[in-house]
Amino acid sequence: MNNYVKDFILNPEIIFLNHGSFGATPRIVMELYQKLQMEMERQPVEFLGRKAPDLLRNSRQILANYLGTSCDNLVYVTNTTVGINIIAHSLDLRPNDEVLATNQEYGALDRTWKFLAQKKGFTYINQIYSSPIHSEEELLSEFIKGLSDRTKVIYISHITSPTAMIFPIQKMIDCARQRNILTIVDGAHAPGQLHINLNDLDVDFYVGNLHKWLCAPKGSAFLYSNPRVQHLIEPLVVSWGWQSDNPSSSQFVDYLEWQGTRDISAFLAVPAAIEYQQRRNWDQVRMECHSLASLTYDQITQLTNLPPLYSNKPSWFSQMVALPLPDSIHPAVLKDRLYDEFQIEIPVISWNGQTLIRASFQIYNNISDVECLVSALRSLLLIS
Repeated sequence: MNNYVKDFILNPEIIFLNHGSFGATPRIVMELYQKLQMEMERQPVEFLGRKAPDLLRNSRQILANYLGTSCDNLVYVTNTTVGINIIAHSLDLRPNDEVLATNQEYGALDRTWKFLAQKKGFTYINQIYSSPIHSEEELLSEFIKGLSDRTKVIYISHITSPTAMIFPIQKMIDCARQRNILTIVDGAHAPGQLHINLNDLDVDFYVGNLHKWLCAPKGSAFLYSNPRVQHLIEPLVVSWGWQSDNPSSSQFVDYLEWQGTRDISAFLAVPAAIEYQQRRNWDQVRMECHSLASLTYDQITQLTNLPPLYSNKPSWFSQMVALPLPDSIHPAVLKDRLYDEFQIEIPVISWNGQTLIRASFQIYNNISDVECLVSALRSLLLIS
C-alpha cells in the first residue's frame, strides 16, 4: 500500500496510527472540497440560496446508493455526536422507560444519554461486557440480560470506539424488533470499514461518520431514519425547514437539512471520497489493513503476554484493533512518549479498569509502521 502514501497530506515524518480519531482525507478529495468552498465564496447567494438544495440532494443520492437506502431516508450532519443528539432529544422518553446501551459506548454520547436521563427521568443502563469475550453467543446473551419490560430503546455501537470491536448488530436489532424496542446504532467507525446496507439492516436509526473511514472532509456525517419512525424526529435547530413554504418529498430532510448559513462543502465532497475508494479496490485495501491490524494483535499480545479482549478473527475487528497494556502504564504518559520520542501518533486510553492501545490502519500504512510501534513499546515498557 506504499504507493498511496502520496495520496494524502499527512506529515511523512509521523507514523500515523490514529485514523480512527479524525480520519485523513485524500489530496484529490481535499482539492474538490476547497474548490467548492471557493465557489461558495465567489457567489454565496447563488451557491447557498439557489444551488444548495439540488447539490445536497445529488450528494445524498450517491451516499444513499453506497449505503443501500433512499436519499429521503438520509440527511447530512457534521458528526455522529450531532446525529445521535437529534435522535435522543426527539424521543419522548419518560421516567418508567429504560435505554439500554453497553459499557463500550463513545464517551461524548454516553454523556448525552446521561444528561437526558437526568433531565427526563428515564433510566440509562450501560450493560457490562467483561473481557475477554469468547464468542458472539456470549455477547448476545449478555445483551439480552439487559432487556426488560421497560426497555424502550437500545443504543449500540457498530464498531466500538474504545475497544474497536465489531458488534453483531443485525442479531441485536432483530432481538429488539421482536420486542418492539427502538434501535439506534452509532456507526461512527463503520462506513468505509464495513459494508453497510441500511434497508437490509432494518434498523430504526443509524448515524455514521464519513470523515473517518470513508475519508471525506472533516465535518461530514449522516443520520439515517427508517421511514416507519421518521415522524418521531424533531429538529434540534429549528429553522426554515420546519413548516416549510416549499416542502420537499421528505419532511425528515426538511426538518434537519437547512440550519441557516453553514459550510456545506464537506457534504458535497462525500461522493468524491466514495469514488476515491471505489477506484482503489477498497475490499482489497480493507483486507490488507486488517492483516496489519492482525499482525499488531499478535505481536503486542506476544510482547505483553496479556489476554486480548477478543479473538484474532475478521469477525471481531477490521482495520482498527485495541489491545491491553500492563496496568502500571499511565495512558497519557505513554501516549506522549510514543509521539515525542518515536513520532508515533496513536491513542492510549483507560477503559473499564484496563489500559488499552488502539491502532488504526489505512491505505497509507505498511508493515514498517507495525514494526516501529512494537519496537517502541518494547523500549518504553522495558520488555526484553
